Amino acid sequence: MTHHTRNTRRHTLAIACAALCGMAAPFAATAADYPNKPIKLVVPYPPGGPTDIVARVVAQKLQEQMGQSVIVDNKPGAGANLGAEQVARSAPDGYTLMVATTAHAINPSLFSKLNYSMTKDLAPVSQLTSGPLVIVATPSLPANNVKELIALAKAKNGGLNFASSGNGQSTHLSAELFNAMAGTKMNHIPYKGSAPALTDVMSGQADLMFDTMLSSMPFVKGGKLKAIAVTSSQRSPIAPDIPTVAEAGLPGYEAIAWNGIQAPAGTPKDIIDKLNAELRKALENPEVKQRFEAQGFSSAWNTPANYGQFIQAEVDKWAKVVKASGAKVD
Repeated sequence: MTHHTRNTRRHTLAIACAALCGMAAPFAATAADYPNKPIKLVVPYPPGGPTDIVARVVAQKLQEQMGQSVIVDNKPGAGANLGAEQVARSAPDGYTLMVATTAHAINPSLFSKLNYSMTKDLAPVSQLTSGPLVIVATPSLPANNVKELIALAKAKNGGLNFASSGNGQSTHLSAELFNAMAGTKMNHIPYKGSAPALTDVMSGQADLMFDTMLSSMPFVKGGKLKAIAVTSSQRSPIAPDIPTVAEAGLPGYEAIAWNGIQAPAGTPKDIIDKLNAELRKALENPEVKQRFEAQGFSSAWNTPANYGQFIQAEVDKWAKVVKASGAKVD
């Protein structure tokens, strides 16, 4: 090898190294300076529903803490998969995040084909909330407790309709779990989000709904809906007079609604850790806790690792319910 060739190769290597170092620099700076531009928080549901409400409370607090705009971007559609797919395909730089729900743990077993993997294409950041659903009914429904509801559903044999925020959502499958355990055949009517579903239950177009307390309790308090039971294993501190499904006639029944934050897989660990720390601060804020608890949710911060394990456990749990119910989406 000539002296000239060696020099040329060294020169080429030096240029390649400089290019690589130049590429790495923005990522290192991103973690240190993060965030230095607005963050987009994708909500895979329409505005006004429980997930949207949670997202806006969290976005406002993160914005105050981090000194950067956090923009809530509603991307409803395809059973909450449209928004999830968009985030899964986004740059893994911490500037596109998603609010996940119980639906995202249900969808892997519900949909015959998904264009993303909840556990492989999205990285867990932290859980945000946890809380029961509440069975709410149109005030004129001739059933005021779980035993009366089961008796009415059996008497009507498919003539009782329950609304949901979408096919395969927790508001759908928690009712299917009820059907399976109670031996009832309530008929499912899916809507595009919680708000339009509740509107039809209030007007009597649908008979009842298993919904989050966050969106339905204001209507219960206003007398537009009646609450029959909560779906958690314990009564809710914000509505201690409402019995659980399990104690009121269906032992062993439990279904929980939750929200959490995901980032695209491959997002640098230090960015995820920074976000996680900011979320912990936000979720420990008394004002945020109060806003969640007033509607039936508890703040539920979690480490990325523990939140990832929680998601896997939820995926496994709901797969059994999907299989038992026969629910499927092509």
